[in-house]
Amino acid sequence: MKQKYVAILLGAAMVMSTAGTTAAGVTVMAEESVTENSTEGITEAKDAATDETAQENDSEQAEDQNKNGRPEEDENQVRGEITAVGENSVTVKTDDGDEKEISITDDTEISRQSMGDPGEAPQGQPGENGEAPEKPDGENSSDANGAPGENGGAPQGQPGGEQETIALSDLAEGDQVMITLNDDGTAASITVMPMDGGQGGGMAPGGVPGGQQGAPDGYDAANEYTEDAESDGETFASTGTDENAILVDNGANVTVKNAQISRNSSDSTGGDNSSFYGIGSAVLAKDGTVKVSDSEIATDAAGAAGVFAYGDGTAYVSDTTITTKQDTSGGIHVAGGGTLYAWNVNAETSGESSAAIRSDRGGGTIVADGGTYTSNGVGSPAIYSTADIAVNDAQLTANGSEAVCIEGLNSLHLFNSDLTGNMADNDQNDCTWNVILYQSMSGDSEVGNSTFEMEGGSLTAKNGGMFYTTNTESTFLLSGVDITYADDSEFFLRCTGNENRRGWGNVGSNGADCLFTAKEQEMQGDVIWDSVSDLDFYMTDGSTLTGAVVDDESCAGDGGSGTCNFYISDDSTWVVTGDSTLTDLLCAGTITDENGNTVSVVGTDGTVYVDGDSEWTVTVESYEDTADLSGAATFTAWNDYAVDQQA
Repeated sequence: MKQKYVAILLGAAMVMSTAGTTAAGVTVMAEESVTENSTEGITEAKDAATDETAQENDSEQAEDQNKNGRPEEDENQVRGEITAVGENSVTVKTDDGDEKEISITDDTEISRQSMGDPGEAPQGQPGENGEAPEKPDGENSSDANGAPGENGGAPQGQPGGEQETIALSDLAEGDQVMITLNDDGTAASITVMPMDGGQGGGMAPGGVPGGQQGAPDGYDAANEYTEDAESDGETFASTGTDENAILVDNGANVTVKNAQISRNSSDSTGGDNSSFYGIGSAVLAKDGTVKVSDSEIATDAAGAAGVFAYGDGTAYVSDTTITTKQDTSGGIHVAGGGTLYAWNVNAETSGESSAAIRSDRGGGTIVADGGTYTSNGVGSPAIYSTADIAVNDAQLTANGSEAVCIEGLNSLHLFNSDLTGNMADNDQNDCTWNVILYQSMSGDSEVGNSTFEMEGGSLTAKNGGMFYTTNTESTFLLSGVDITYADDSEFFLRCTGNENRRGWGNVGSNGADCLFTAKEQEMQGDVIWDSVSDLDFYMTDGSTLTGAVVDDESCAGDGGSGTCNFYISDDSTWVVTGDSTLTDLLCAGTITDENGNTVSVVGTDGTVYVDGDSEWTVTVESYEDTADLSGAATFTAWNDYAVDQQA
């Protein structure tokens, strides 16, 4: 892992509710939420850099390294809060509480990351349509901050990911920054992160994800429960501006059966308050428990999610139909640490930044068993993850966005489910993808390893390549998935830097650090990597890859020392379809071309490791005819997440 992201948290004095300006005249955006569209699946900040997570102890890091085959962070990038600015140095307090003085040279690049036009892309996450996924691209500008949107737009809140060059004198105590280090420990670049409260936004004091306006002073509800209650066969209607139809608070335990729940308003505003706090959702569990079963929920208002769990709220939903029509209106939604369990829910959304399964700033937990989840809007993936999400035996479809968007230290685990995405091409994107794992650098999601696990079921891309990871650490696990590729598929896996069109790190240092593990898996398409990225690709238990391995430096800036290592078990096969380049090849299995001919393996120093008769050649730095598979990622099981139905 080449890059270490050290979160520099802004002090309370730096948290702003509106845009401000430094003495040097540099605009500093207020903390604003990234809209889901930006890459709904990319911008939500799970437990956004809480102090507890930021201060992982050495034993936890060792455990993560053992599990993923690599440490969580590297040593060339750090995030932290500036505590002092010297004549030729800055002192930062890192997430683990250490203070580091970092020297600045004449060659150090210093810039301030802008949030961009909030309406340009979905909230902070890449969207299926090439914009940013729900958070990045389809959702409200607040949600789009820093994440690619499903529609390919810029992460909401970071339109275009623009950066403005500033001087050392513009840095101030309390600034949240990311610093990329040279080999000698001096600063190669310093980026001041935006204070946007959205998905791509910064942090509020104390490491708590804050919204553009901060937490709301209160909630309006047509029906508010602060004591235990039960309802059977009732109708609940809400027509007020930014009003909840049902609000559960004050630790109440509420059961709702056989209900008709509607939420209609042409005056509601949606945006961050809806995405981060559940303002205007049909059913909101804020502090307490709500159980909804055998019901119908329909909303036609901005920001009107179906069922939302926030903070100390827990929602149980079963055998219920959810339909939402407007923007930032997810089907089932968590934020701020909420918890939601769903059984046999049929949810369909039509607005932008409206993932069918959606999470936002502060993250939380979603476990869904059975059901169908369909999103139709731009920047609205089927699943947008800035939380821990597990789904079993479900039908998941995004008709106007990528299938999945995951940002930062968050995860998605799919079991025996059918997942489909249809992201549109967009010139703002370096490529078109079906599943994206990335880091928007907006500060909205905690920096760390993004995980996508899929076992059984099917995965379909109707446009573009299949898997894309950039500017983050990531782990992919695939086992026995039936994959259908788009006719124009450009790649199976792209593990590279990006051109920073959306503010996803600095060109030349925003590569990916990826661990990819395939078990009993058929794969087709090229694997693309570059020298600012690290890729360890494991093929185990009879897996097959048909494609080439390509070193593409188009998004690598001046390049780096990245690696691409392949580990192939004795019962796995690589069918080579073109000349390939990688670093270390450890193959106990078979390497042939599509005609069954042996492929030559040649060292960069001219050593011929395998003298084949195929037209294709694999060029490596080292070769072994055995493979140590101990670094492969470990699969989980549905039983690790399943909960007995309670609604």
